[in-house]
Amino acid sequence: MSFPSLSHDHTDCIAAALDTAERECQRRGARLTALRRQVLALVWDSHRPIGAYALLDRLGQSGRAAAPPTVYRALDFLLDQGLIHRVPSRNGYIGCTRPDQPHSGRILLCLGCGQASELDSPALDQAIATASAAQGFLPRHHTLEVEGLCPACRDAKPSQHEIRPNEPSE
Repeated sequence: MSFPSLSHDHTDCIAAALDTAERECQRRGARLTALRRQVLALVWDSHRPIGAYALLDRLGQSGRAAAPPTVYRALDFLLDQGLIHRVPSRNGYIGCTRPDQPHSGRILLCLGCGQASELDSPALDQAIATASAAQGFLPRHHTLEVEGLCPACRDAKPSQHEIRPNEPSE
């Protein structure tokens, strides 16, 4: 997945994510309840990480009262099914673009607009596996977050995004 434009309409993203989630849950024998479906739709409502309490607020605004444990259970289900990724640095969640394929979370985070995008890199997977094996370590899961600027933010005002001395250069 690449970064969408800032004027991107999420309707298609949400519809595709919900269709995929329905198919994957049905294939796995998991139950995508109305609440889980609604939480997933809210996660996909933008391409920015969203936290559990923001989801709780959004559910309340839509007329559905839910307690924090209910939202956390829905998020746990969505994580277990690989339908979302947790973004630890933002204490939030983003939709997974490839829930039908096993993969680890590699997330690009824009410091300008706050959007996130999954990074698909078999070479990076191989490098992590090789480096881990060299230390006798067998990784089960990893999340990698990379902060920077998406194309729209990078191109918007390049002078505001000069590299500081302690930051890597291109």
